[in-house]
Amino acid sequence: MRFSVPPTLPLPALQARIDGKTKPPGSLGQLERLALQIGQVQQSLTPALDRPYVLVFAGDHGAARAGVSAYPQDVTWQMVENFLAGGAAINVFARQNGLQLQIIDAGVAHDFGPRDGLVDAKIGFGTHNYLEQAAMSADDCAAALARGAVIARQLADQGCRVIGFGEMGIGNTAAAALLTHQFTGTPLADCVGRGTGLDDAGLARKQALLAQAARRAALAPDAPAAKVLAEFGGFEMAMITGAMLAAAERGILLLIDGFIVTSALLVAVRIAPAVREYCVFCHRSAEPGHQAQLNALQAEPLLDLGLRLGEGTGAALAWPLVRAAAAFLNEMASFESAGVSKQA
Repeated sequence: MRFSVPPTLPLPALQARIDGKTKPPGSLGQLERLALQIGQVQQSLTPALDRPYVLVFAGDHGAARAGVSAYPQDVTWQMVENFLAGGAAINVFARQNGLQLQIIDAGVAHDFGPRDGLVDAKIGFGTHNYLEQAAMSADDCAAALARGAVIARQLADQGCRVIGFGEMGIGNTAAAALLTHQFTGTPLADCVGRGTGLDDAGLARKQALLAQAARRAALAPDAPAAKVLAEFGGFEMAMITGAMLAAAERGILLLIDGFIVTSALLVAVRIAPAVREYCVFCHRSAEPGHQAQLNALQAEPLLDLGLRLGEGTGAALAWPLVRAAAAFLNEMASFESAGVSKQA
């Protein structure tokens, strides 16, 4: 499917509004740049961050059974149950910060049946093992992109102006490493981290298996984004990509979490480069490949807390800073309104 993401347009009056607040110019640092971005995304001098959501997409990876993760694959569906019960870290942080949470089964290797609070968007019961073949067929990859887009458009129709992205899928740091290597040109070994907690032997095995997968696919550096995604990605990652692209089309601010979510963004940016302008990079992951992603996207995240959990937790933790940026823009007095003298 085609996506059309327009570049954000500069609003000279917006920078003047920020500079006219009762503070020395630039003294709110990164919050001023964030306020400018929010206003440009919404094309408004008084942006509103209505109905914010965090979407957690869950999916399984066929390569997980080959030993690329320290945890068994069943942890994916067990964690989905934890999300639905309200007991995971993302549940806590979303409740704390007033974020609506939506859990999406993009392709978990488990039959949940009809469940309150779970969006059934399942493409399949996990992907294929990319050590042996492409993780997804072209049709399944396209279907995942499309279903992610539908979810984002439905939220936009309900008045949502901000979406944070999270994920759950045992083995997805391995898939993210392969995508990062392919899209940034970073050596594969520098993209591979310990994920859920591999020891040294497990890390060496993961690196060897991923090198095997890269050799099997033998993709050119300029291979089409959808082809790369289908070779290595997961259903949850493809759905995130589609949701990002559709959300940006509708002028929604995107809160980008860590390593896995940013790998989906690399795909989205290759498809529609302007999507980058809609992104707030929430934190710097402790996964080594995340820095390569941030470098490629010329991004400076809001937080650096040593997080590597996923689930959208970094997006939820950064949300108060996003709110603060919009709040000072909308509520802080100007020199003129407050009767305060400007810098001479």
